[in-house]
Amino acid sequence: MQVKIENLSYSYGSKKLKVKAVNDICLEIKEGEFFGVVGHTGSGKSTLIQHLNGLIKVQKDSGKVIVGEYDLTDKKCDFKGLRAKVGMVFQYPEYQLFAETVFEDVKFGLKNFYPNLTEKEMEERIKKAVETVGLDYEKIKEKSPFELSGGQKRRVAIAGVIVSRPEVLVLDEPVAGLDPTGKREFVSLLHALHNDFVKTIIIVSHDMNLIAENCDRVAVLNKGNLVKVGTPKEVFMDKVKVEEWGLELPSTAYLTEKLREKGIEIDSDLTIKGFIDGYIRAKGGEK
Repeated sequence: MQVKIENLSYSYGSKKLKVKAVNDICLEIKEGEFFGVVGHTGSGKSTLIQHLNGLIKVQKDSGKVIVGEYDLTDKKCDFKGLRAKVGMVFQYPEYQLFAETVFEDVKFGLKNFYPNLTEKEMEERIKKAVETVGLDYEKIKEKSPFELSGGQKRRVAIAGVIVSRPEVLVLDEPVAGLDPTGKREFVSLLHALHNDFVKTIIIVSHDMNLIAENCDRVAVLNKGNLVKVGTPKEVFMDKVKVEEWGLELPSTAYLTEKLREKGIEIDSDLTIKGFIDGYIRAKGGEK
């Protein structure tokens, strides 16, 4: 499912006290991309992504949002069908847990989107979702989600989103609050989903290392405006602009800049492996 945003604007507040959160944004996210959205606090990132499954509706005469076959500006748009295809994971998704058991929590979304499934079909889908996020279904299905560890809670919350097998998964600050090991495990999970049935992943994050290491392309928002779209290298190797946008450089971009100051030119895609390989090439193959 391709995401196409045309001249999208959105304002909060009344006519007298309007605050424009996003301004005339045009953006295409191709099916299959691992896409990043970055910007300082208040730049409009969350407002933008919440348009993608209709949590925020497109305001009248304020642009268009098209996701696959769904035109979100059409009054007849099937938002329920859209939300089954576009999963949304908010910051600290474990706070969204509410049911008495893990089984019932994961079942909630599935029952809402696909009420005609038999109980057996639902259980098969729930089991698959729980196991996909790396949890033992038989051990935890009857447990209260509130008895689980923080990492397990987050995985159960993700299972509740992916149980409908969305084609697009949108995540707002997905690794917030996780320790380094938790981050690595969560990112591995996202790549596993991307290689399985989630065709497109869109991540909003303040973690520039996460974005540089994992995203094919990045969109930068600044004061509600889309100011740059490109590969991590195209975005982050302009140090002056990155600082102007109120962002930090990824570690690999920072090190590349420091080596350049010493006369060592690194050709890297800004992933850790790419940086190391580029450094070895720059040093004539020396390790």
